Amino acid sequence: MSMYDENDAIEKQNKEKRKKRLVRFAVFLIILVIGAVIFITQELWLPKLRGIGKQYTTIVNDGRLAQGNFPIEVSGGEAYQLECSDNMLFVLSDSSIYIYSDEGGLIKRRQHAYTNAVMNAVNGRALIYESGGSRFSVEDRNGVLYSKESEENIMFVRLSPDGYTAVVTTSADYDCEINVYDRDGKFIYERKCVERVNDISFTEDSKGCVISYIYAENGSLVTSVQETTFTESSEKWTSPGLDTLGVEVCGFGNGAAVIGIDACGYVDGSGQISSLYRYDGEFAGGSCENGRTAVIINSDDTRKYVMTLFDGIGKEPLELSFDSPLIDVTVSEGLAYVMTKNSVLAYDFEGSLRSTAQVNDSYTGFVRCGGYVFLKSFDKIDRINYES
Repeated sequence: MSMYDENDAIEKQNKEKRKKRLVRFAVFLIILVIGAVIFITQELWLPKLRGIGKQYTTIVNDGRLAQGNFPIEVSGGEAYQLECSDNMLFVLSDSSIYIYSDEGGLIKRRQHAYTNAVMNAVNGRALIYESGGSRFSVEDRNGVLYSKESEENIMFVRLSPDGYTAVVTTSADYDCEINVYDRDGKFIYERKCVERVNDISFTEDSKGCVISYIYAENGSLVTSVQETTFTESSEKWTSPGLDTLGVEVCGFGNGAAVIGIDACGYVDGSGQISSLYRYDGEFAGGSCENGRTAVIINSDDTRKYVMTLFDGIGKEPLELSFDSPLIDVTVSEGLAYVMTKNSVLAYDFEGSLRSTAQVNDSYTGFVRCGGYVFLKSFDKIDRINYES
C-alpha cells in the first residue's frame, strides 16, 4: 500500500470519528433541550401525572343516625356551641359546659357564670371566655386547669394546640393589647397594638403567632397580617393591607391565609400579598388548615351556590357549584367538608368528590371528628358514621 493510500485511510477513519462525535454531541444537545422544556413546563403536566393511579371511588355513607346515647339533648336553644377534640364532644350552653365521649356518654358537666360565653376546644382542652367581660378559663375532662381575670374587657381569646392562650383586650392607652400565657397559665408575652386586632393564629409549637389587624385605607377597611415570635419585641414581617374585612387568619409554615367577608387572600413568608380572590355572592362560611382554605358563597339572586377551594400559595382557586344554598364548611385532614340542606359532602383539593352522606334539612351545622360527623340542630346533636 502506498503512503497516499495509507494517509487516505487514516483521514477517512478520522472523519468517521468526527462524525460520530458530532452525532453524540447533537444527541446530547437534543436531550438537554428536552430536559429544559420538561423542567420549564412541569407545572402544566406534573399535577396530571401525579393524578395517575389516584382514581378515587366516591364513598357513599348511609347517613343512618346513631342510636343509644344519641341524640344528645341540649337546653338553651340553637345558641349552644359544639366542638370536638381528642374523641370528646365539648358542648357549651348558656349556663354549663358538658363533656361527652364520642359515643355520647356524659363525662363531665360544670356550670359557668359567664355572660356571652365563647368556647374553643383543642387537643382535649376547652377554653371558655366571657366576650366583653374580664374572665376566662382553660379546662379538660378532669376540671379547670387555670382561670384568669383581666383588668380590661376581653375582645377574644385563642387557644393553641400546645395549650397556650392569647388574650386580646381593650386598652386605656392603645387600641388593644395582646397577652399570652403558656399551657400552665404563666404569663410569657405582651404586645400593645395601635391597630384593631381581629384574629390571631399560633405558629408551629406555639413559639409565636400571626396577627391580623383591621384599619381604614383610602376610604375602605383593609386587613394587614403580621408574624411575631414570643422571644422578640419586633415582628418578623408585616404585610400590606388586603382589600377585605378579615374574619379569620390562618398561619402556616410559609405565610398566612386571610378569610374575609368579601374576599380570600394569601400572604407569603416575607409578608407580600400573593393573591386575592373576590367572592361573587354572600360569604356563608370558611375554614382553613395547613395552608388549605375553603369558603362557601351563596347568591340567592343568581341562584349560584359555590364552594371555592384554595390549595395554598400560588395555586389557582377551584370553584365547585351546587344546586342549593350551602350551610357549613370545614377543612379537616386535607379534605373540604361541606353541608347542603340534604347532604354532607367531602372533596379533595383537586375537586374530586371523595364521600357523601344524606341528611335531612333540620340541621344548621356539623363537626367532623374521627370517623364521625356530628350534626347540629336547634336543640339536639345527632351522629352519623362518615368514612372518607
